[in-house]
Amino acid sequence: MQDRLSWTQAAFERILRPAVRLALAMGLKHAQLEEVLRDLLLDEARSLWLKQGEAKPNLSQLSTTTGLNRKDVTARVRATRTPLPATEGSAAAKAYTAWLQLVAEEPMHRRLPVADCGDGPSFELLSRFATRGNVHHRAVLDELQRLNLATVADGVAEMTGDGFVPAASLQDMLAFLGDNVRDHLQAAVSNTLGERPRMLERAVYASGLALEDCERIHQLTREHWDTVHHRLVREMAESVNQADGQGAGRLRVGIYTYYEESQGLGQELDGPRAETIK
Repeated sequence: MQDRLSWTQAAFERILRPAVRLALAMGLKHAQLEEVLRDLLLDEARSLWLKQGEAKPNLSQLSTTTGLNRKDVTARVRATRTPLPATEGSAAAKAYTAWLQLVAEEPMHRRLPVADCGDGPSFELLSRFATRGNVHHRAVLDELQRLNLATVADGVAEMTGDGFVPAASLQDMLAFLGDNVRDHLQAAVSNTLGERPRMLERAVYASGLALEDCERIHQLTREHWDTVHHRLVREMAESVNQADGQGAGRLRVGIYTYYEESQGLGQELDGPRAETIK
């Protein structure tokens, strides 16, 4: 038991280090981080009891599971927190993704007439299709402009960038960071706990490379991801349409690349190594 706790603490140190770096860069202090941790302990404890068949865990059960005192549990049960924007189902993200698909098939469609004139693709038609007509295309285009993902001139919308990365909005970037990293960790945690059939969760690691080779491989990965990305979007769009958007499942598929100068540690490992997670 003690080994398991020690191993888990060591894993948490690795997991949380980038999060702590982000927190310090954004000005969060120990008190704010502790607030987040206490809230998460309570949320996950409640979920754990519900999974075990408990209709509604009482304060004593939540206190025992989390180690928080009853007074703290009571206060947190009643508290609310302002959430980040939703990244799942965003009308702007849906329209931009559909636009990327159109550009992948015909690069000239990076520029589209805003209004539908009945003689070919337009942003109005694309947005109506992507959002199922639930959001006016002008509102979608305004949002893409706010995020610096599109420009408009003389009645023509032009795509900027090659992926839905709202770098102009810190709030949106933090929302995407939270959702993407959360689901990556959800897959890893699910695999570690053996809660369900194994999720795809793999990485390849190498040390002792020149930094220019790291960047070259980074760009190679981007190129391959573009191909996979377009196919996945087609498959997902078809599946959503078949279920009329009412299916019970949600799916996120991601990829990442990270490299840095290894601070003199590059010779400790013996070349490329594939890391396969269960």
